[in-house]
Amino acid sequence: MRGVPMAKLIAAVIVLTVITSVIMLIPNWNGQEGSTAAPKIDDLLDVMIVLSSFVFSIVMVMLTYSLWRWRVRPGDEGDGAPIHGNTRLEIAWTVIPTVIVLFGAIYSWITLSDIEAHDPDRMVVDVYGQQYEWHFNYPTQGVTSRELHVPVDRQIEFRMHSLDVIHSFWVPEWRIKKDAVPGITTRAYITPTKAEDLTLVCTELCGFGHATMRAPVVVEPSQSTFDQWANSQPPIPASEPKPGETTPTQVKR
Repeated sequence: MRGVPMAKLIAAVIVLTVITSVIMLIPNWNGQEGSTAAPKIDDLLDVMIVLSSFVFSIVMVMLTYSLWRWRVRPGDEGDGAPIHGNTRLEIAWTVIPTVIVLFGAIYSWITLSDIEAHDPDRMVVDVYGQQYEWHFNYPTQGVTSRELHVPVDRQIEFRMHSLDVIHSFWVPEWRIKKDAVPGITTRAYITPTKAEDLTLVCTELCGFGHATMRAPVVVEPSQSTFDQWANSQPPIPASEPKPGETTPTQVKR
């Protein structure tokens, strides 16, 4: 390009990328970590922030340069020079985004595969959502609860069921978000890493009471304390809806 050496434009892109990345990485966007998946998802987000900052910097530097380089001079009322394209530039702006998208897709796929690797010792919890509450069945223990209790440092397979409309299961500290869809069973695999009290929220607009659709989450400090809690809970009622049934069945409140 005439007017400004290419080296200066590249330097400007690098500097703006660094500044933007630093600014965007300072906030803790996802909050506290509470599962083995959390740091992996946070790292993925950080990498995508840097890549997005790079793309943003290219666009802003080229836009700023173009506005300055081809600005209308006072008294100039003529037509601009005809442009016939630039093959190398067109190849570059096709290849660079393609490489970035492919990298993000492969990195995301590797992260997801790692997160969803099944532990043979995992515990199963059936999660039921209905307007506007959650309840939880523990098939191995044969009990049910309105609170979600899980032991620390053990993988949990959450089997999601909806009894009416689409809901979405999300504990922010665990990062994983999964929809509960009527008529099918969806699954999420989470290993809590801290004994703490959390909150489960629905993140899919499901009606007027959506904002109140929450449930307490207690990560027990050991398997034994979880077993003690489970032994104090009522058994699963015989009328409980079957996982994956297509006809919504309202459970007793």
